[in-house]
Amino acid sequence: MTVEFTINGVNVEAAEGESLLEVIRRYGFEVPSLCHHHAVEPYGACRVCLVAVTDKRGRTKLTTSCNYQVASGIAVQTESEEIRRNRALVIELMLAEAPDAEPLKKLGAEYGVLKSRLAREESKVVEDRDGCILCGLCVRVCTEVVEVSALNFTGRGDKRNVGTPYMETPQNCIACGACAYVCPTNCIGFVEEDGMRKLKKWKRELPMAKGEDGRAVAPKFQLNHFIEKAGLPKDFYKKGGPGSR
Repeated sequence: MTVEFTINGVNVEAAEGESLLEVIRRYGFEVPSLCHHHAVEPYGACRVCLVAVTDKRGRTKLTTSCNYQVASGIAVQTESEEIRRNRALVIELMLAEAPDAEPLKKLGAEYGVLKSRLAREESKVVEDRDGCILCGLCVRVCTEVVEVSALNFTGRGDKRNVGTPYMETPQNCIACGACAYVCPTNCIGFVEEDGMRKLKKWKRELPMAKGEDGRAVAPKFQLNHFIEKAGLPKDFYKKGGPGSR
């Protein structure tokens, strides 16, 4: 079913139940976000995708657009002084936890937030967080897309963190790198050296499989995971598949 509504006064159409953020961007309007990725369910963690939505009764509220489902007759505003002020406050809060995260600093500069007034003393910053803003993208992609569930949230309050069970090396991690790929602050990352893929943040190192040309393709554990999930022959990557040896 198609619904009609407006974005910044422009008449638009979308499928009922679509993510408002996806529709906003499809029509060429810009709204920032850090925790949103099309591959996983919307979560609304970072809060920077705030917009103003006016319903049919004329009531207006600020809401995260990533997990707001479009509806007929609403009026959406993506920019206003109030919206920018609230986005700036959210960015400042995140900068207090991840003051050295370059993508976050760049976004902050767009909103006039060059540093956080709430920054902790260096000695009180959670060392293991290291640029993490607790958006949960790595957790969700590991669970929903890769279907390994090697990561999760740990702790509570200001001790809340993202990591592995008991913060030890996760034996079910296949070193696919999906967590590093979706991380909005680039705080995970991985390197490939000496025939190994290494995810330092999770203390995981796995051997790489090689293609016919002798170059590393992917971790062997990752290829085996694909074989199992797709129901492929166990020698798929050895016999003409996009392969390993």
